[in-house]
Amino acid sequence: MSVSEQDFKNALKLWASGVTVVTSKTDNLGLKGMTATSFSSVSIDPPQILVCINKTADTGDAVLEGKNFAINILKSDQQEISNQFAGGASQEERFANVNWHEGVGGSPVFDDALASIECTVVQQVLAGTHWVVIGEVQNVNCNSGEPLLYYNSGYREINS
Repeated sequence: MSVSEQDFKNALKLWASGVTVVTSKTDNLGLKGMTATSFSSVSIDPPQILVCINKTADTGDAVLEGKNFAINILKSDQQEISNQFAGGASQEERFANVNWHEGVGGSPVFDDALASIECTVVQQVLAGTHWVVIGEVQNVNCNSGEPLLYYNSGYREINS
């Protein structure tokens, strides 16, 4: 029995997730960034996370070439940033309205993100249409606020 692509998408959209922007920078490819919801912790010791990046995405090229990336966890008021990094805007346009600085590994870290996690690539696995990239955490920055959530094809906020 085969699951249709649409049935699979319909099931996954019912999984609420946080919204992140994965960023990287290399001398060869420059600044790269994209919105990603496929992000998870992997290990506490050593501290590791994973992110899934479509193999056609130029951000993935930079992550795999430079072996460094940052996960910028967005706040509830950063929907515009999520859309900016998810849409068809050029990489230059994506970074134009975001305050950021270079992190310890050189990847862009958003100044106003809820949290930023800077990583070095320790493993990459091609799985179907995506690279599963495991990164060892080198640095974290945390700010106050509420997370931006994505559920059932739309943005959501925590209602306490």
